[in-house]
Amino acid sequence: MAQVVAPLSWGLLWLCFGVLSASEQLLEQSLNGKWRLSNSNRSLVLPAEVPGCVHSALQQQQHIQDPYFRFNDLLYQWIALDNWTYSTTFAVSTQIKVKQKVLLIFDGVDTVASVSLNGIVLGKTDNMFRRYDFSVRDQLKVGDNVLEVSFLSPVLYASERRKAHSSYVVPPECPPDVQKGECHVNFIRKEQSSFSWDWGPSFPTVGLWKGVRLEAFDILQLIQLSALPLYNHSCSQWRLQVEFLVDVVRTFNCKIELSIPELGLNQTFQTQFVQGRLNYNFTLNINQNREVKLWWPRGHGDQPSYLLKVRGFLETFLILSKESKVFFRTVELLQEPVAGSPGLSFYFRINGRPVFLKGSNWIPAHSFQDQVIPLSLRNLLQSAADANMNALRVWGGGVYEQDLFYDICDQLGIMVWQDFMFACAMYPTEEDFIQTVREEVAQQVRRLKSHPSIIIWSGNNENEAALATNWFNIPASLKPKYLKDFVTLYVDNIRQMVQEMDQSRPFLVSSPTNGAESEQEGWVAANPYDPRYGDVHFYSYVHDCWDWKAFPRTRFASEYGFQSWPSFSTLQPVSVQEDWSYSSDFTSHRQHHEDGNQQMLQQAALHFILPNSTDPLKRFTDSLYITQVMQAECVKAQTEFYRRSRSEMIEGKGHTMGALYWQLNDIWQAPSWSSIEFGGKWKMLHYFAENFFAAVLPVGFEDDDTLFIYAVSDLNHDLKLKAVVTVHSWSDLDSVCTRASDLQPVPRGSAVAIFEQSVTALLAGCGRCSRLTCLLTFHLQDEDGVQLGPTNRHFLCSPRDAQGLQRPNITAKVQQDKSGFTVTLNSAAVAPFVWLDVGNVPGRFSSNGFLMVTRNATIKFEAWCPTSVEELSRSLRVTTLMDVY
Repeated sequence: MAQVVAPLSWGLLWLCFGVLSASEQLLEQSLNGKWRLSNSNRSLVLPAEVPGCVHSALQQQQHIQDPYFRFNDLLYQWIALDNWTYSTTFAVSTQIKVKQKVLLIFDGVDTVASVSLNGIVLGKTDNMFRRYDFSVRDQLKVGDNVLEVSFLSPVLYASERRKAHSSYVVPPECPPDVQKGECHVNFIRKEQSSFSWDWGPSFPTVGLWKGVRLEAFDILQLIQLSALPLYNHSCSQWRLQVEFLVDVVRTFNCKIELSIPELGLNQTFQTQFVQGRLNYNFTLNINQNREVKLWWPRGHGDQPSYLLKVRGFLETFLILSKESKVFFRTVELLQEPVAGSPGLSFYFRINGRPVFLKGSNWIPAHSFQDQVIPLSLRNLLQSAADANMNALRVWGGGVYEQDLFYDICDQLGIMVWQDFMFACAMYPTEEDFIQTVREEVAQQVRRLKSHPSIIIWSGNNENEAALATNWFNIPASLKPKYLKDFVTLYVDNIRQMVQEMDQSRPFLVSSPTNGAESEQEGWVAANPYDPRYGDVHFYSYVHDCWDWKAFPRTRFASEYGFQSWPSFSTLQPVSVQEDWSYSSDFTSHRQHHEDGNQQMLQQAALHFILPNSTDPLKRFTDSLYITQVMQAECVKAQTEFYRRSRSEMIEGKGHTMGALYWQLNDIWQAPSWSSIEFGGKWKMLHYFAENFFAAVLPVGFEDDDTLFIYAVSDLNHDLKLKAVVTVHSWSDLDSVCTRASDLQPVPRGSAVAIFEQSVTALLAGCGRCSRLTCLLTFHLQDEDGVQLGPTNRHFLCSPRDAQGLQRPNITAKVQQDKSGFTVTLNSAAVAPFVWLDVGNVPGRFSSNGFLMVTRNATIKFEAWCPTSVEELSRSLRVTTLMDVY
């Protein structure tokens, strides 16, 4: 006969555990580290790190080469077509087993899997973007326990889901052939670009991509804490909305203390925690007389934070203790009628101040997320900040980034436009799909909404445009069905949830979109690219990118760009000698954009003589260089057009308040639209961005033989500026003449034309110049004659037509002093697009890709790893435009 043991009363239970601190009441056991990995027929059994993925494990154990090497993305397709099992044996102590509740927590499972503990199936997973946990107290044993996670092939799963959805097609079925990818990615909730994209390979990953752990507790577990400052404009008062998501073992009354010592805040709440998993909200009102320090975007102020302390008590016993950073800032998206013009404005106001968003678009930093290390993440984001960016758009075909990404953006003042992870596709709306998406949205919004850097949520990337402009050739009779799916997913579910959970920032259904106008048209506008509303994505590879009249004068440009190749030092480790040709199988394989390689050369040929060396390797490296020159010039022209359009309204178009080019970073070593190569090396475009995103910038352009120079200012105070224009001869390092405008007022946050003159008259006044023999440089000066912003330049003809260009025969000397490394250049002639390259030595130059119109120039080099004068001197190569002719 079994012995009957009377249960402890709830009061006695608290007395047993009440003497414990909050940290002791929650026991955590990490299950990260070495696991075992096997494929379906167990022909492969190997150790595997968690967090990690199958590809990384196979590479670490030398079963495969570097997946990025040459054509390995095709050779390793078998990996994603197999089923895989992760397993581990772990010991559990009595201290964990006796807890009232034990959770097995997976922070990220990629993607479709069954989880078993000691032979008992706990449940299934189907969403890479969700945290999963299972209550396992009864299944655990004191001593050894066996945990298995059995994964299905994501490719075959997506295909099966597509077959099961037989009532109608959910396009696209497959990516374009040039992408060499897998089909039906829209049927699986994982990183959409992992099945291939036009800038990346197909590596459908499988694995435990985030951590695994046990959490054991007797009273409660705090799953998520968020602190959201909200500002009441009508009474000019801040309140802090604090939200707990807690898992409670049994209902009890609790005292919650919330304090921000720096603000003199300390408030106590009596609440009842109910058994189960629920959200609890508390509101702290900030005294109206208390001035809080505001978080500002980069270039507009500092990024201060406060420390919120949270403590929970059961009677006198501490059962909950947590701290969290709090940032105060407001964000508004203004969509208002524009005086005298059709359309609506579209701009962000941070803390009541209009802010022009300057930046780029972020894609996953690696095909295998476990290989995105903090150092590389920080380097990429610091590179964005160092190029004067204040915003990044986290694109909807990748992943919701790790916490560190948003922490760094908070610190650097980089605003984040956050897409939900849907891109370039229609999506199914079956109940199980909607439910997993709803949990995904709830978890991600709860995790991320405390970050001040995130200034907007957006439902998807380009899906409104895809439906409106019929990318997928949907018959007109079927369009209402897809429109209903669109509204169901993004409006009735995602939008509704986000607006309930987060009142601190705006939500857009899609990007590009007409915003409020799209809503009026039933959420899908007839033309989501209308420049008089919302944001615009614009790409054209056939028009001359130096012709500013071809660009849309949009309210906000959230995507635009041109491709280039990375440098030879980036390509070399993943290629062999036979690949080093612009027409090789390798260069064709790496290009995932239709006709991309030819488009680059065609665009470059409009203004440059294409490389024609008889040395095959030199012709290849010269071609890489000329694509970077072309890309930098194209994006420079378009960005400067958007920046000077911020104060203009022409035919109802203009008042541009954002320029986010596509794209910041690369996922592998290949041609793309990025300004930073895989590995962190700056392309010429990124050096240009440091100038064209400067807080004060002179922009020059021509219209019908008239030269205009605009002064663009993002500063928060008024200026008086003049433009100083210098005429140079292509054949002589001595300037020809200089002209200056009168001082003119430049209001804060504006773009003002301060110089206007006929080019013909300007050159005639200089005596010995024509469009073919001369070029211009120009800068801005204030009332004291101090230069503000960078020096810019304007070509009066295409460099391919310039007369008098000579080989500059630049010599370079590397030196080192207390401040670091410098490179001193000496040139015999005017040298356009001077490019310094130190091969595999990590670091960046203070300036690069520049026009040299002086005999001498000194450039600093910031080394990211230890190096020496000898190594830099040996590695340094200097290339100019004339060197590739």
